[in-house]
Parts: sequence; structure tokens; C-alpha cells
Amino acid sequence: MVRRIVASATDTRPRIAEASPRHEGTFTAVHEAFWAAAKKALGDIEGTKALVKVLLLHRHQQHADVVTGIRAALSAGTFNEDVIALEARKAAQAAGPAPTVTASAPASEPLDLDPAQVTPLTPRRLARALPADQRPLPRLEQWDELLQLRRKDSS
Repeated sequence: MVRRIVASATDTRPRIAEASPRHEGTFTAVHEAFWAAAKKALGDIEGTKALVKVLLLHRHQQHADVVTGIRAALSAGTFNEDVIALEARKAAQAAGPAPTVTASAPASEPLDLDPAQVTPLTPRRLARALPADQRPLPRLEQWDELLQLRRKDSS
């Protein structure tokens, strides 16, 4: 889902392109109502942040469940994303499907590897001992000198 904002040279207001979530139907009137109520109660910036947090719930929960959670939060007069997530999980459990979804593709079949093709490196590493470290221990006197230096005024 890609949002493109289009602005023309004569019109200074940005317009949402045709491939937007509004036109696809994923940004519903319930989302609009939540955003408007959140902006009215919390201010433009905090209301928009609340909407973004709610939109992120769509990554892990079904769309219809999140919309149900938004409706419940609006009726309760809250804009907390945790309340919406909880109500969405309740709706998912009542509907029967798993309460969460994953945004990634389904897991592929596990690879059938032949153990003879895999060469473990641990016996090879243990066969050769690491050489002894010949470096001298670090000196800390220089650090002590740095701690005693005073900062010069930058004026």
C-alpha cells in the first residue's frame, strides 16, 4: 500500500493520489472519525500520532478487527492504542480467527539438508589451538592524565 501525495503548481494543498488507502477502502470513515476526534481532543500533532499508532495495529491484526476496536474506543471516548488493540483482539476471538496476523509471507517448507553436506567448523577450530597473545597489557596512566586536564574556555 503506497501513498503518493500530489501537489500542483497552482494548488498549494497536497492531494492524495488515486492509489491511496482512502480510495482503496482501507482508510474508512471510522478511521476518519477517530482522527478527527483525536485531533479535537489532543491537538493536531498528538491526534495524528494517535492515528499512526492505530494504523500500525493493522500490521498485526485483521482490518475488520481493528475497525471494531476503533469503534469501541470512540464510544468509550479514548484514543489509547492499547485499548484499541485489546478491543480488536476481543473482536478477533469472538469471530473465531486467530487474533493476530503476520505481515510477512508464509514460511516456506524446511530445507531437507543432507548431514554429509554440512561441515561443522568446531572440530576444525579445536584441532588448532589459538596462538598466545603476545601484546603487552594496556597502560592506564594516559587515561588518568586526561581526567586531570581542565577544559579551556571557548570564548
